[in-house]
Amino acid sequence: MANTLPPVPRSKKKDWVVAAKIAVWLVSLAPIAILVDRIFLSGQYTGGDFVDDPVELIQHWTGTASLIFLLTTLAITPVRRLASFNKANRFRRLLGLFSFLYASLHVFSYFIFDQRMQLGPIAEDVIERNWILVGFLAWLLLIPLAVTSTTGWIRRMGGKRWNRLHKLIYPIGVLVVLHFLWQTKLLETEPLVYASTLLVLFGLRWWVRK
Repeated sequence: MANTLPPVPRSKKKDWVVAAKIAVWLVSLAPIAILVDRIFLSGQYTGGDFVDDPVELIQHWTGTASLIFLLTTLAITPVRRLASFNKANRFRRLLGLFSFLYASLHVFSYFIFDQRMQLGPIAEDVIERNWILVGFLAWLLLIPLAVTSTTGWIRRMGGKRWNRLHKLIYPIGVLVVLHFLWQTKLLETEPLVYASTLLVLFGLRWWVRK
């Protein structure tokens, strides 16, 4: 008789999922904790230096966090298919919502600190600066994805229409990377790394589908 492993009890499976979700929550909230430490405690716990411009730090930190969570969300399908790790799919929705959270903090830090919530200057900036335009457009496209991320919305829309809507993550990824590239100096390393990562993820997703 072939040796077979006994099935894992359901309670242990649930314990694993709960522990993994707690870990994802802690990691996802870490950027906020680091920001608070850097701004108010001068990096006492995270080893950072005193912040001369907290607004610039908030905008850069939240924007980068949003992009990283977006790329991680895009990586779920290749990881699930190539590593046969279907449980990774459990965390895609949570990671996508954290990407939207940090994108919203990034956008509203610009609205509040740079423009004092004045609609006229905001509209003028969006029209005149291409990097603000694509970043603002990416955030607007993220809103319907965040709103329809619940199981209830999947039932209302139906699987096909829901999947079609959530394919917006592809142009959103391109817009966010363009936003990062256009606001930095030419050939700066960090945005190029994210742009290359996005291209690799697009290639992997296309390959696993084929």
